[in-house]
Amino acid sequence: MKNLLKLEELAQMLAAALVFSYLPYAWWWLPALFLLPDLSMLGYLAGPRTGAVCYNLAHHKALALTVGLAGWLLAQPLLLLAGTVLLFHSAFDRLLGYGLKYSTTFHDTHLGRVGKTAAIS
Repeated sequence: MKNLLKLEELAQMLAAALVFSYLPYAWWWLPALFLLPDLSMLGYLAGPRTGAVCYNLAHHKALALTVGLAGWLLAQPLLLLAGTVLLFHSAFDRLLGYGLKYSTTFHDTHLGRVGKTAAIS
C-alpha cells in the first residue's frame, strides 16, 4: 500500500508539472518557487500548535487546488502558478514521507514520525 500511495503522489507531481508547462512562465520558476511553502515552518517559532496550523495550511492540497482553480476561473496566471507550485511541493513532500503535522511536535505527521526521532521510535 505504501508504494501505491507514493505512486499517487508522483502522479500528482507530474500533473502539476504538466499544468505548469502550459503556464506563461519560464521553467526556472518552478524550482525557484519550490521551497516557498516551507516558509510556513516559521510558525513553529510561536510554538508547535501554531506551527502545525501554519504548516498544514500551506501544505494542504485542497488549498493548492482551490488557489489553482481560482486562477483558472479568473484567468489569473499568477494564482494558477501559486496553486501549481503548492500542489507540486505538497506531493513531493508526501512522496518523501513528510505529512501534515500534529500539534505535538514537528516530527509527528499523519504519515508517521519523520526525522532522527523516527529511527528511535
